[in-house]
Amino acid sequence: MKPGLQFRLHQQLTLTPQLQQAIRLLQLSQLELEAELRQIAESNPLLEFAEDAESEAEATEETATFDETMDFRTRDEVPAKAAREDEESTASPSEELAPDWDDDRFHGEAGDYAGAPSRNGGGDEDGFEPQNAAPESLQQHLEWQLNLSQFTPRDHAIATAIIHALDEDGYLRDGIEAVLPALHDLHAGLEEIEAVRQRVQRFDPTGIASLDLRDCLLCQLGQFAETTPHRDLAIRIVSEEIELLARNDTAKIARRLKAGEADVATAAALIRSLDPRPGAALDATPVEYVAPDVYARRENGRWRVSLNADAQPRLGLNQHYCNLIARARGDDATWMKGQLQEARWLLKSLQSRAETLTKVAEVIVRRQSAFLDYGPEAMHPLVLREVAEEVGMHESTISRVTTRKYMHTPRGTFELKHFFSSGVATEDGGSASATAIQAMLRKLITAEDPRRPLSDQALAEELHRRGIQVARRTVAKYREAMRIPSSSERVRAN
Repeated sequence: MKPGLQFRLHQQLTLTPQLQQAIRLLQLSQLELEAELRQIAESNPLLEFAEDAESEAEATEETATFDETMDFRTRDEVPAKAAREDEESTASPSEELAPDWDDDRFHGEAGDYAGAPSRNGGGDEDGFEPQNAAPESLQQHLEWQLNLSQFTPRDHAIATAIIHALDEDGYLRDGIEAVLPALHDLHAGLEEIEAVRQRVQRFDPTGIASLDLRDCLLCQLGQFAETTPHRDLAIRIVSEEIELLARNDTAKIARRLKAGEADVATAAALIRSLDPRPGAALDATPVEYVAPDVYARRENGRWRVSLNADAQPRLGLNQHYCNLIARARGDDATWMKGQLQEARWLLKSLQSRAETLTKVAEVIVRRQSAFLDYGPEAMHPLVLREVAEEVGMHESTISRVTTRKYMHTPRGTFELKHFFSSGVATEDGGSASATAIQAMLRKLITAEDPRRPLSDQALAEELHRRGIQVARRTVAKYREAMRIPSSSERVRAN
């Protein structure tokens, strides 16, 4: 052996491009998967989406029909033939086109499409999707009112600057000084801007362009008639004791303002009827709807899991280009065969993605069947490792397949990660999931006496009586996670 030459043995894990692609597709959500496949299909002519193939086939059929009917006929013959064709088309209505997509299998041969649902994607027979008008933004709503108001050109410019400085809640959080840079050319002063702001405050919704919560509530209270019961007391509470109002300390407010507790409670109810975020009602953010990846249904006394066919990609091989491979020669043949192999790998990865998603969903439904039957209080502790061991996969794979994937159940649509929860020990040696404990806490707080709400320690003791060993700080953590105020903030007047 030559000096300096050494041999070393070591193991190395190498991910093939095909495995890397399968892992990447597994972690994508529906929308991301659709965009990814569209991009791949644009660069690979061997791949096509089902709707593209349908459009091409319909165009070919229309062209053929047009060519067949291109004859020279008299004007009297055309209506006659059209009438005969109408009679023939209505004579046998049962001879409809049969479904031409298999929605529960993934195929890799030419002409078959991965996960292709029904032709119109469900029950939309006319092929049209509902279209919603673009929502009106807060600024557009206010500018419309501004254009209908009697403002001088100078005040109009100031009001426009104020409107465009508002946040999503309709507040001028940074004060009127924040408007000065936009009005540099006008040389407007703070008093002039303040006068215009107070006029904008009376636009719809009332209280818009306020500087803070006190300013917003006072503006709304000012719109009530002077004869409104307890209006003046409500104005005093907001002006002088808004901090105590936030803590619902009506007794202390009554002592400070020298008013009766009943009157303070009525005035507080009037204040609570106001809108503390007037701009939020005109949020132009479009509503996003979640389409479930899988369905959980109870059939014949058992829970069944099925993929949402409409959510699966309708991708397949292009028959025309597949037929050209046999006649191709040279570099063209080599390139097309490579594209065909990549297309088959992709379709196989999609099939593997669907199978993995189904397996994981089946394990989750089997482990959490009590939740599906009885609700959140029956949720069992479940971690990624348990599912990974049952399906024979790594925990990282389970994490990918449960991220941004949703399951529709009779109790609602949940992300798959919702069904995973840590456990807390119980007296009988078992465990209760954090989700179940949160559901119990919410139920206890909902049923409590509003005049004497349960403290975190009292909630922990109640859980102890039910056999769940949980500390007070854990109760506080769960309560804050559910955005439930503390007991002192939940105090309500008699």
